[in-house]
Amino acid sequence: MTSTTATDVWLPIPADEIEGLPEGLDYHFWDGGPDFPADPAQCAFYVVPYMKGPQIAVRPLDAMSAVQVVQTLSAGIDHVEPGLGLLPAGVRLCNAKGVHEASTAELALTLILASLRGLPGFVRGQDEEEWRAGFYPALADKSVLIVGYGSIGSAIEDRLEPFECARVARVARSARTTARGPVHTLDDLPALLPQADIVILSTPLNASTQGLVGAEFLKAMRDGALLVNVARGQVVDTDALLSELECGRLRAALDVTDPEPLPAGHPLWHAPHVLITPHVGGSTSAFLPRAKRLLAGQLTRFAAGEPVRNVVLTTG
Repeated sequence: MTSTTATDVWLPIPADEIEGLPEGLDYHFWDGGPDFPADPAQCAFYVVPYMKGPQIAVRPLDAMSAVQVVQTLSAGIDHVEPGLGLLPAGVRLCNAKGVHEASTAELALTLILASLRGLPGFVRGQDEEEWRAGFYPALADKSVLIVGYGSIGSAIEDRLEPFECARVARVARSARTTARGPVHTLDDLPALLPQADIVILSTPLNASTQGLVGAEFLKAMRDGALLVNVARGQVVDTDALLSELECGRLRAALDVTDPEPLPAGHPLWHAPHVLITPHVGGSTSAFLPRAKRLLAGQLTRFAAGEPVRNVVLTTG
């Protein structure tokens, strides 16, 4: 089992709704409510409430003196990072790799196709009973650049493959070679951006990506290019993007924004050539069954004293 007597597990999904949980652990349901379900000092495995924001995510951490694993149900860990300094050394932080790839990649393709083919205008035309025929861009023969080529970026390329794109280029933190071709580094962006008709952001939010898409990045994009963000809002400088949208040079399709939620009256709502969805990349019917399978697997390994998966970092 484990090296401590703490056996409490905090789950944001009721334990009786998750098949395959191991015996020998004490399960407590907490989805971010005002009252903790048990003494945080007895928690050995903490599953962070999903999509409840950093304030709730980190609230119990300073009292979790026996915690060994902190498991997010998101691909990103930026909402937990502010509280990592409160944890004892040796705590493993795990993300939800394998849970969100399909849904997020589906939305990325939805945003691309809806933007290119003019679906927002058609919906408005239907509301006004107007037949808005015209000639619209296709995804076929377009050059695509994926910035953030981890598991989600790879899943996006899986779904791009049938659409007969002219070229798909890939950028990640480290250069490498894949079966589909080379992965470039962020240093290569100035050369890659002018070649892309569509730039997809699927990178994690960290020190190297916060504000990555600023004025210089956007100016390097070709006229009429489409920026698609399914990463985090803070990867993009909102004011710089607004400048490019308002002058009509670029288009955007955004599942995430900065600020988020986007407040009423914000100019991004009504900027030209922008499609906004409310951070729903992972919020689909695929989430819950995949999240449950992840938790059952992780906790089975934890109870058996085996290494957990998806470890992003270990506190020191």
